[in-house]
Amino acid sequence: MKSYLEEFKNELTDFYNKTEQFYNKEISVKEYKSFSGKYGSYAQRGGNASMIRLRMTGGILTIPKFKYIVDTIKKYNINKIHFTTCETIQLHNLNKNDLCEIMNSAFDNGIITIGGGGDYPRNVMCSPLSGVELNENFDVMPYAEKSASYLLSFVNSVKLPRKLKVCFSNSPKNKTHATFRDLGFVSNKDKTFDVYSAGGLGNNPKMGVCVAKKISPEDVLYYIKAMIIIFTKYGNYESRAKARTRYMQDTLGVEKYIDEYNKILEKIKSEEDLKIDVSPKEISKRGVPKDIESDMVIKQKQEGLYAFRYHPIGGTPTIENFINLYDTIKDFKDVEVRISPEEELYIINCTAEEIEKISNTITDNAENIFETSVACIGNSICQVGLRDSQALVKKLSEETRKHNFKSRILPQIHISGCPSSCGTHQIGIIGFHGTAKVVDKVPQPAFFLHIKGNERRHEERFGKILGVILEKDIPDFIVELGKTVEKEGTTFENWLENNEDNFNKIAEKYIQK
Repeated sequence: MKSYLEEFKNELTDFYNKTEQFYNKEISVKEYKSFSGKYGSYAQRGGNASMIRLRMTGGILTIPKFKYIVDTIKKYNINKIHFTTCETIQLHNLNKNDLCEIMNSAFDNGIITIGGGGDYPRNVMCSPLSGVELNENFDVMPYAEKSASYLLSFVNSVKLPRKLKVCFSNSPKNKTHATFRDLGFVSNKDKTFDVYSAGGLGNNPKMGVCVAKKISPEDVLYYIKAMIIIFTKYGNYESRAKARTRYMQDTLGVEKYIDEYNKILEKIKSEEDLKIDVSPKEISKRGVPKDIESDMVIKQKQEGLYAFRYHPIGGTPTIENFINLYDTIKDFKDVEVRISPEEELYIINCTAEEIEKISNTITDNAENIFETSVACIGNSICQVGLRDSQALVKKLSEETRKHNFKSRILPQIHISGCPSSCGTHQIGIIGFHGTAKVVDKVPQPAFFLHIKGNERRHEERFGKILGVILEKDIPDFIVELGKTVEKEGTTFENWLENNEDNFNKIAEKYIQK
């Protein structure tokens, strides 16, 4: 990793010069975006501020890295941060000088921003509770870490058609969506991986193609290199709209894709030794078991240890709470922090007493499952976003709190400001993605409604679109759903299973004709 840090840091002068040109209005937003993405930074909407994306392999936020971010927030008076669905942390509203200084100091603290955007291997994702989750197949985090280091070698040596997302899943919960991403390693109970390829969310979503079953974990790098080669060989370099790996299913056909992938794989195996060896991390810490009733506390497989789920509304914590969390946990023995694809932090390896301390520290945590809803950063910041998904998720939280719904009366929902699915709306049991609807000849903010998406392995499906609801009507729609389920005395998921027709009837009241 050190050699890559040094190599990439030597490129930063180019970024500084280009950023200076952009803020001097010497190059366009489009020109700057095509350049800055490689460095994990984009100009925000309006072109007067920037954001930076801090890669965290497997979502691991070590205590030293946590300290660096807290110190950076204080030094530069940063007022907005966001946890992303790709297990990274974004810092927002930065001026050009602060942006460049932060990027430089991030490298000095072992945080790579290169490849945080643009046409590069992105942050390698891993199940956030890998290694501690009850009934997991096995700990896949060590393989995610090895893979991330290997993928960095391709950043400057291979030109990809578009971005490449690699994911590892430790259990059937499939939190990283490994069965329908560019490349996913899905664990089995016998400590092998099934490998899925050429899937993806967004426009023209596709489930991944299973290219191999029950592979030895020591062989994962062979499969990564095969993915790189097949993408550069058959990926579309002419049309960015069709330059994602999932379109290779269309151009080649599924059977030919599998055949080509495996031909490439066998050639690599005959020419290179890419086997890896890892040692699972042992957690010696133990605690005294206690009965803790909370949706935000998860019992670990290690006796007497728990994980605390910190989910600020929209994955956007207040600065005060983020800093207070660090101050609270920094001296806890063996504590780790993991960023989740659901825009939250899991603080793992905590005793019951430590859980209580964290709970007493945080004042902006979700109060129920509905408030763990996922929302992209939205069009107030994103250049291409259509709707302000952050504003919507906050409004929904405010409205539902007025009715004191019990947890699970309403489900976790997923909101994207546009079709790109940064809020993973296509796999939510309820999902929304931004659009506009003309009413009386005037365009109105609106969202498409998706229903019954599912991420669990062997149950995967993309939600079906029911229609368009005006943004102003969505709170009333959600509240009516909550009241209906509450009367039945059950959870939303159980209610929907037997009442999809009733759900549709409620939705029809709000869907625009």
